[in-house]
Amino acid sequence: MIQSVLTSTRAQIDAAIRETASDYLDGWNDGDSVRVGRSLHPDLAKRIVRPNDSASSSWPPGDRLDELTALRHAQLARHEPVADYNRWTEVAILDRFENTASLKMGGATGLGTQTWSGEYQHYALWNSRWLILHVLWGLRPNSSLE
Repeated sequence: MIQSVLTSTRAQIDAAIRETASDYLDGWNDGDSVRVGRSLHPDLAKRIVRPNDSASSSWPPGDRLDELTALRHAQLARHEPVADYNRWTEVAILDRFENTASLKMGGATGLGTQTWSGEYQHYALWNSRWLILHVLWGLRPNSSLE
């Protein structure tokens, strides 16, 4: 959706942001790397802080920061559709300011022994399209949902 912040209503801006969020989420679930790729800014920084509490880990002691680029994220999206994938229950626009927005995506989405508990995302209006610029995400064990 081509967008101009100056001439758009809040509802139109929110719809365009949600369209990008849908490309990101549903594209991943469907294994559609093109759809995922079009939701991401070319300089995307997707990060997770991983605690290193395992004595058998090959990493040095302490937490580590893992990162994905837009290209790598789109490459990882090339997979068979996940038919019984539990969709996130929450997609909330937290704030918008001029040509930027912040979203939270989350819920109890099962991934084997882990639950992808959520992401905080920053969006930017880039060449008249809302794109995801930053993502900070987290995993938690399924047992923490009880």
